[in-house]
Amino acid sequence: MFSNLWNHPKTTAVGLLLAIVTIGGVFLQQGVTLGNLGTGNVVSLAIGVATALLGLLARDPSSSSTTSTAKLGAWMLISLTLLGTMPMVGCTQKQKITVAQEIVNWAPVFISTADTVNAAVEALDPATILVLRPLTLAIDTFGPQFQLAAQNYLANPNQTTLQVLQALIVQIQQNTNTALLKAAKITNPASQATATRNINLVATIANTLLALVQGISTKAQVAQMATGVHVTLAQVRPYLDQDSMQAASVKVSRDIALSVTPTPDQFFAYESRAGF
Repeated sequence: MFSNLWNHPKTTAVGLLLAIVTIGGVFLQQGVTLGNLGTGNVVSLAIGVATALLGLLARDPSSSSTTSTAKLGAWMLISLTLLGTMPMVGCTQKQKITVAQEIVNWAPVFISTADTVNAAVEALDPATILVLRPLTLAIDTFGPQFQLAAQNYLANPNQTTLQVLQALIVQIQQNTNTALLKAAKITNPASQATATRNINLVATIANTLLALVQGISTKAQVAQMATGVHVTLAQVRPYLDQDSMQAASVKVSRDIALSVTPTPDQFFAYESRAGF
């Protein structure tokens, strides 16, 4: 059967790419990720697929050059997007160190942002203070601990230091989600807007750090992290500043040299599957 398929004169690049994308979907359903395959294998696979497809296009007399190129571009984009949106579970030690350094770089920014929100709280009305105070107190507690844990993991990346980092980011992210839900219940529109705006300063960084920590965690570890979730991102998505999240994604992608910049939609889809 497969022999006949590969030797059939009317086999096109589009048909093969459809098969590749279908197989990729099965991989995702079965939990096969970019990290499980390994970066080197994925690169080799991508080069091999591209070479084969270009060869098939050249041999396919039924397609014009322009149409074939357009089809190839469209389907390769889908294929690369599929690969690019897979989590970096199982990345190499060198990649983990790169991500760990990025986490360390973000930690002081997170703390300084929390300080800014703390200062803003003092000038707000009592209803808004009631919402923001628990969040800022939690960050005052967990922020420095997270910064130290990030430094410890960078200096000594092992299971113990990673588990501390994982536990802390879940607590921080969950406190942020809880605050967003509370802010949505503030009856004064101006106060609600102020509270939501200030919480988002923290939420953008908390979600960025969550994604980075997940990036150096195994699939089983991410599942374990999800057991600490009581407010999901789907519940608070309407209140999140997704423009800021996209800007943070662009920065992280540049910092750690990702070939694809994940969008908020891709982030939310992955987190939903992961239980966050």
